[in-house]
Amino acid sequence: MEELRVVARFVAESAQDVLPVFEQAVPGDPRPRAAIEAAWEFVNGAGRTKLQRVTSLDAHRAAKEAGTEVARLAARSAGDAASAAYLHPISRATQVGHILRAAASAARIAELDAGGDPAVGDMMIDQARRRATPVLISVLSRYPSAPTAKNRVAQLMSDLDSSLRASR
Repeated sequence: MEELRVVARFVAESAQDVLPVFEQAVPGDPRPRAAIEAAWEFVNGAGRTKLQRVTSLDAHRAAKEAGTEVARLAARSAGDAASAAYLHPISRATQVGHILRAAASAARIAELDAGGDPAVGDMMIDQARRRATPVLISVLSRYPSAPTAKNRVAQLMSDLDSSLRASR
């Protein structure tokens, strides 16, 4: 359970950083904020409950309804934060997304805010790498590598995954 809290903290930190992007784009939609708050409750010692599951699904619905890429990425990050409490122990590459996608999404948001500059995304991935704890890297290493990059967020996630595994 403590390992899950470490993972949830990493994801929640990334999601928290980009929450204002969603709230600016979609004022009045509380779903991503509620998901992040549910994640922090778990990180701070509360049990895993229906709250994390429900708020995660709600934030992912908000992502589907968002009108811009940055708002979608921010809302999805919030959903990932709440769902991190339920990281599945079955060793599948898709689980890596639950650990690293929020950081990759935050990097993509920063990149887009900088006019699409990939160097900004790379810098954000490096910051996320430095934020990762040994426990997070240990949990990550139990899963296969991130799936092959199909889009920029996936590419950033794959880059983060590779750098964390190389740091072991």
